[in-house]
This record gives sequence, C-alpha cells and structure tokens, in this order.
Amino acid sequence: MTGFRTLLHKELLRFWKVSFQTIAAPILTALLYLLVFGHVLESRVEVFPGVPYTAFLIPGLAMMSLLQNAFANSSSSVIQSKVTGNIIFVLLPPLSHAEFFWAYVVAATIRGLIVGAGVFLVTLVTSSVPWPNPLWALAFALLGGGILGVLGLLAGIWADKFDQMAAFQNFIIMPLTFLSGVFYSVHTLPAFWQGVSHLNPFFYMIDGFRYAFFGIADVNPWLSLAIVGASFAGLSFSCIQLLRSGYKLRR
Repeated sequence: MTGFRTLLHKELLRFWKVSFQTIAAPILTALLYLLVFGHVLESRVEVFPGVPYTAFLIPGLAMMSLLQNAFANSSSSVIQSKVTGNIIFVLLPPLSHAEFFWAYVVAATIRGLIVGAGVFLVTLVTSSVPWPNPLWALAFALLGGGILGVLGLLAGIWADKFDQMAAFQNFIIMPLTFLSGVFYSVHTLPAFWQGVSHLNPFFYMIDGFRYAFFGIADVNPWLSLAIVGASFAGLSFSCIQLLRSGYKLRR
C-alpha cells in the first residue's frame, strides 16, 4: 500500500500543480459550450417535457468534462513518462501491477470528479437543476471516471509518440463522447442512428448520469449501470494483464 499511496500522491501533484491548465481551463470550455448552445437552442428545443434545454445540457456537460479529463490525466502521464524515459523510475520500485494500475486510475478519476463538479457548480448560475437521485449520479461519475482512466492508461501504454495519443483521442474518445447524447436525446434520432448510439458505451454513462437529475432516461438506468460496470471490469482486467506482460513498458 505504501507504493500505491506514493504513486497516487505523485499523480495528484502532477495535475494539481498546473491546476489552471488541468482544472480551470476545462471548466471554462464547458461554460462556453453552455453559453453558446444554451443561447441558440434554449427557446427552440425541449428534450424532456418541462425541462429547459439549458438545464438538460448541464449534467451532460459535467459528465463529458469528467470523462475527457479522466482520460487526459492517465494517458498524458504515461505517454510523457515513456517519451522522456522517466517511466523507468516508476517501474524500478517494487510496485505490484495492481498498485500501478489503481494509482493511475484513482488519480484520473479524482481529476475527472473535480472538473465535473466544478462544471456543475459553475453552470448552476445559468439554470437550476433538480437532483433527486444523488447516488445514481455518484455511481455513474465514479464508474465513468474509472473507465476513462483505464482507457487513458491503455492508450498511454499502446502509444509510442504524442501523435499516436492525439489520434486515439481525436478519432476514438472525442467522437464517442460527442455522439453519446450530451447535447440531445437519442430518441430524437432516426431509428438507425438510435441503434448505433446504443452500441456506444459512453451513451450509457451520460444517460444514467442525467437520470439522477431528471428521473428520465432513454434506457433503463439499471441496464446502463450493468453495462458501465461490466465495461469497467472488462477494461480493468485487460489493462492489468497488459501491465503484467510488460507490453511496451518493459520491452
């Protein structure tokens, strides 16, 4: 546990020392999304009955920011360490694979939670949002942050250069995030695209998280929780196996 706590502390300090870039900047970006989309679509779109579009948008933006920053934290840490050669100082100490894995994932989840909470609190000045089911919000926030933390760790292990990491984020993470129902309900899409959206695991994170606020969801929240939980378990198992094999780290 000492190794886990030390590595976790190092990862927390890594993003906290540049918090203006890692915390404040994503919150500002989400606020700009809210101002632009809310101003343009507030009077034109009503996704849920009786719910203003701005209020509908806030949970989605908070979860989107949480997911993107959880991924960015673990992926950037690993790829920077590999490119600069500093990864050797993490691999040399007697850390178990589980300690290595959980330190990066927990740190990524914490950064995601901080950014997501910041987005939610800042955007509340524009619209009031009910919160009847906080435990649902906490469950999906923790699992969503964990999944993207694991994905970031996998991407960092796989990538050898910064442009490979950028490609992973631009062509996989960003499309999955923006096509997950952050700005709309999938019920407004044609039947074909509804089916495609249901293949996107990010959709279940966003939809389940939004259910905590409005009590309305595109799919059953228990189904969303099961899919998100199974995704986290499967990705975690795969990542730990990669760490155990030393893939692109010890070879």
